[in-house]
Amino acid sequence: MNYSLIDLQVQSGIATLTLNRPDKRNAMSDDMRTEFIHALEQVTADKAIRALVLTGAGKGFCAGGDISGMERRMNAPPGEVGFNGWHRQQRVHHTQTLLHTMPKPVIAAVNGAASGLGADTALACDFIIASEWASFSWSYIHRGIIPDGGGMYFLPRRVGLPKAKDLIFTGRKVDLEEAVSLGIVDRKTTADRLLADAQAWAAELSKGSGTALALSKTILNQSFEMSAHQVFAQGSQAQGICYTSTEHRDSVMAFLAKSAASKQ
Repeated sequence: MNYSLIDLQVQSGIATLTLNRPDKRNAMSDDMRTEFIHALEQVTADKAIRALVLTGAGKGFCAGGDISGMERRMNAPPGEVGFNGWHRQQRVHHTQTLLHTMPKPVIAAVNGAASGLGADTALACDFIIASEWASFSWSYIHRGIIPDGGGMYFLPRRVGLPKAKDLIFTGRKVDLEEAVSLGIVDRKTTADRLLADAQAWAAELSKGSGTALALSKTILNQSFEMSAHQVFAQGSQAQGICYTSTEHRDSVMAFLAKSAASKQ
């Protein structure tokens, strides 16, 4: 696929995906979402890519859903509005699930405003690094709708239930310093260092065994909904896979060889 609304670059095993509608503050249109899904599936499938950095072009990270798309939905025949909305939701949830479950580290490098679906998209990533220009708002309430990009799942897990309710009920803007104090942002940096710092962090996170990382992430993503017994059960199965991996074998053999050499 030829991309026009996103940009995907890969260097030294780190993919950088840039939302590329700067004139619209990277609001997510249906066409952009199609490209976004394709790129996420490509990154997931490519074993040479060890981590993903997601950012936005221009002054914004992502302004949320595209207003023109909302207008088209309202102008549809009344009998089609419900089904059209359901179909859109399936695509939104598929996109967010691809981000959340990608079997490699995903970092949101938030360069400006992340609003509504944009804020949810950042939360769907494993980590968030942000510059001084970043802000976050779960502004759905101002459009008479609820967070539909995972915010009602991800946000309470980062900030706690009462604070998540406050941010969603009011739709107020959260600046960088408050986002850091609440735990929305994991690291902060300057605008001129944002992308480089995000890519360096991605490289650091992806140095270890890709097999172990993918399996750990899968279990950790479910751990709040599982009992300890279930975590142990899934962990034992995952460990069995790790025992057979090339990374584990190479690591153990290298350690044994080094140990033997030190005794000579």
